[in-house]
Amino acid sequence: MTLDSMTDILANLPEPKRLLLDQLVAQLSQIPGMAAIVLGGSYASGAQHAQSDMDIGLYYDEASPFAVADIRRVAEGIAVDGAVTVTDFYEWGAWVNGGAWIGASAGKVDFLYRNLAQVQRTISQAQQGIVHHDYDQQPTYGFYSVIYLAETAICKPLFDPTGQIVALKQQVALYPPQLKKQIVAGSLWAAEFSLLFARNFAAQGDVYNTVGCLTRVASNLTQALFALNETYFMRDKKVMETIGAFPILPPGYVQTLNDILAHPGSTASALTKATDELTKVWTAVTQLGETRYEPRFKI
Repeated sequence: MTLDSMTDILANLPEPKRLLLDQLVAQLSQIPGMAAIVLGGSYASGAQHAQSDMDIGLYYDEASPFAVADIRRVAEGIAVDGAVTVTDFYEWGAWVNGGAWIGASAGKVDFLYRNLAQVQRTISQAQQGIVHHDYDQQPTYGFYSVIYLAETAICKPLFDPTGQIVALKQQVALYPPQLKKQIVAGSLWAAEFSLLFARNFAAQGDVYNTVGCLTRVASNLTQALFALNETYFMRDKKVMETIGAFPILPPGYVQTLNDILAHPGSTASALTKATDELTKVWTAVTQLGETRYEPRFKI
């Protein structure tokens, strides 16, 4: 990380946050076992607003990680009125594997632990078309392993003494063809399967299960569209705004999907109509790819 590069990154931050980040990097980089530090989230992607949290990724080698006590010491040092939560490794789950929430004078700061070996393994698997989905990890629709690739692509290295983050960024510079193939095929099939269930539930006037299937299909289509546009999925937050700007997209997709989800109905006829409308949207997405969609099983 050169001084000029660091200056460019910090220049995009409001002065209070810039000064705080500079202080944090200076302190965190001195902690034994700290392999790398990056700026992530909205300030890295350019989607920040005045109230955005500052997300800082802390990378470690799983064989010799930093001590959580050292992270707690730094976090408590910037916290205002004791507004701080610091976790152990993997206390938040298998993918968002720990960190800290801090209320600082310059705004909210999040530390996010990242296991370098796990990130590398996930990238290598993605290049082979292997993806993982952990629904319980986080709202709204869970954690997709491709998020690690998105994080890597957008993050801004602040401390990378051995060039490991730079090397990872090079690996995700191009969207893997096998990843695209797997996500598109798998997501479209999952959506088709859920639509089958939705029709049966809708005919019975079962709101709970029909609407559950419809939102599930919407999530599947989101994953398919990101892959079709060779864009790494990052988060569900504001995802429709992102999708709306995609060049590969059925006409009126965002408005149509929003209308269906906003008013699915509560009677068998209304729920069936919503399911039929979403089936049309699904069909339109299946026709976008270069390869003809084939269901995984005949149903």
